[in-house]
Amino acid sequence: MALLADRGSDLLIDGKMVSGSAGTFGTINPATEEVLGTAANADAADMDRAIEAARRAFDDTDWSRNTGLRVRCVRQLRDVLREHVEELRELTIAEVGAPRMLTASAQLEGPIDDLGFAADTAESYPWNQDLGEASPMGIATRRTIAREAVGVVGAITPWNFPHQINLAKLGPALAAGNTVVLKPAPDTPWCAAAVGQLIAEHTDIPPGVVNVVTSDDHSVGALLAKDPRVDMISFTGSTATGRSVSIDAAGTIKRVFLELGGKSAFVVLDDADLAGAASMSAFTACMHAGQGCAVTTRLVVPRARYDEAVAAAAATMGSIKPGDPTDPGTVCGPLISARQRDRVQSYLDLAVREGGTFACGGGRPADRDTGFFIEPTVIAGLGNDARVAREEIFGPVLTVIAHDGDDDAVRIANDSPYGLSGTVFGADPARAAAVAARLRVGTVNVNGGVWYSADAPFGGYKQSGNGREMGVAGFEEYLETKVIAEAI
Repeated sequence: MALLADRGSDLLIDGKMVSGSAGTFGTINPATEEVLGTAANADAADMDRAIEAARRAFDDTDWSRNTGLRVRCVRQLRDVLREHVEELRELTIAEVGAPRMLTASAQLEGPIDDLGFAADTAESYPWNQDLGEASPMGIATRRTIAREAVGVVGAITPWNFPHQINLAKLGPALAAGNTVVLKPAPDTPWCAAAVGQLIAEHTDIPPGVVNVVTSDDHSVGALLAKDPRVDMISFTGSTATGRSVSIDAAGTIKRVFLELGGKSAFVVLDDADLAGAASMSAFTACMHAGQGCAVTTRLVVPRARYDEAVAAAAATMGSIKPGDPTDPGTVCGPLISARQRDRVQSYLDLAVREGGTFACGGGRPADRDTGFFIEPTVIAGLGNDARVAREEIFGPVLTVIAHDGDDDAVRIANDSPYGLSGTVFGADPARAAAVAARLRVGTVNVNGGVWYSADAPFGGYKQSGNGREMGVAGFEEYLETKVIAEAI
């Protein structure tokens, strides 16, 4: 079986692959600007049917209570994705513009393997906790804490790491006993549709438990937040859209998980290997054209060595050329769309108006007539009050900012509406760890440590969102707590 062969993609609703009522829309290769094909275009009626199917599957079947079935089905999904990993790899490179090297980790193989963690967690989870006997109000009572599924989950996901984010929601939500309606970004519909096809054709996941609804109409996804039949929204995307999701969900007081934007700081202390740290910061900012919410896009360095840091960052970034994502050596591929490329360019133009200069980059690469590419860019000469230092650009852009010691570096790093991630580099591990402990962020890399892992919770402080994804904490986002008190 070839994924999405011949006819493009369909919606998955109530266990069946069906056409979209609004016809189809195109999906584009961001590296070539060529139309890859079409995706099913859902309308409000399709979303209504998907929500109803998920509601019925939760209310009228034993899915939420049959832990053994859920564990088996999530492992089935992992295994069938592994079997089709090469087809998924080529699809992901073409539709997302993801560099091939990243599909061996967070763009594809990592999130597939991480489904095993969700299944293992459900299998070993203490679903019931005995609180023992007590006599509140003089009545002898045996108390039990029960954990159970929230219900119907509406999952709304972005385009930058579609498999990572889609599967980081599907895995724990399903393993915990929920049913799901997945609304992926219109820029990457095939990545989600392929997963839906494999679920329908190669797993025992019952009809209605997973529904995949692709659409180029963002209002179709907004219906999930408004609909009273949906018990929870799990959203990853921009802070502005997350705010709208929260407002829509407030009408029914449903649970909302948000993983939003970031403007993370890479803090270099005055005892660190400055050239090495600046080079690592620059390399990180170029990966997948900087299209990652947790990318460290502010390089905060000692003022006395500012020019040296700018030069080191520019030497690395200037050597990384935007390239064909099918090439195994490509680090920086295209941006996802012309709209996003123009948005990034508008920030580069703003940097000049704010008084900044480019140590390298600053626009479209001269050697690429097609594709949504932007040169890796280092911005110098601005403080943390500049808009390009405060707003999420989502491109291969690094702003270098001077600090005057550890306290000032912490102040600058925390002086942001966001609090998603951060990095600290310093020769003294204890000193670096002390600075890391003061950062108001959800994840911190100290001297190159890696926080990305299935068992490590991921999420942010402040306007970077609420709740956690991945790890046991991410699994528990999809659970309710019930106390059962039995008179004895």
